[in-house]
Amino acid sequence: MSLHEDAALVLKEYRAPDEEQAALRLAYLDHLAEHADGMWKSCGAGHLTASALVVDPARGRVLLTLHRKLGRWLQMGGHCEPGDRTLAAAALREAREESGIDGLALLPGGPVTLDRHPIPAPCHRHLDVQYAAVAPAGATAALSEESLDLRWFPYEEVASVADASVVRLLAHTRALL
Repeated sequence: MSLHEDAALVLKEYRAPDEEQAALRLAYLDHLAEHADGMWKSCGAGHLTASALVVDPARGRVLLTLHRKLGRWLQMGGHCEPGDRTLAAAALREAREESGIDGLALLPGGPVTLDRHPIPAPCHRHLDVQYAAVAPAGATAALSEESLDLRWFPYEEVASVADASVVRLLAHTRALL
């Protein structure tokens, strides 16, 4: 199965928590149906990306990265790569690379939320498929080249540093924990 086929299957099975998410699900499926290259940066109409919010439920905290290019506190994530066999694998790879944490485990059940947002050229638009990953006990984060900073935030502080998409992702993640 190709990554494109996996993404279509994941989105078909995605259980949208509300009408906005259901509409995004359909828009993502339409995008994939219309664009054979809809998984890759080369797609001028935008492309799917994969991300994962790293959480430490035992301590009630979330790990965010201060994105080097965007200058915003975000979950770990980014572009799919040719070696990614599934969206879930891409999200987990991105989370490991950007957090420096081995032993992350995605929450079962597939993506938590979807978020479509504009991005600076040359990409133009990301259709992000957002997962949640639980950090193992005693996990130590390590800054990557893609980040200006990496920091654990108590759940209650996320709204004061991150945008609405991260706040929504955290709320849906906490509902699943």
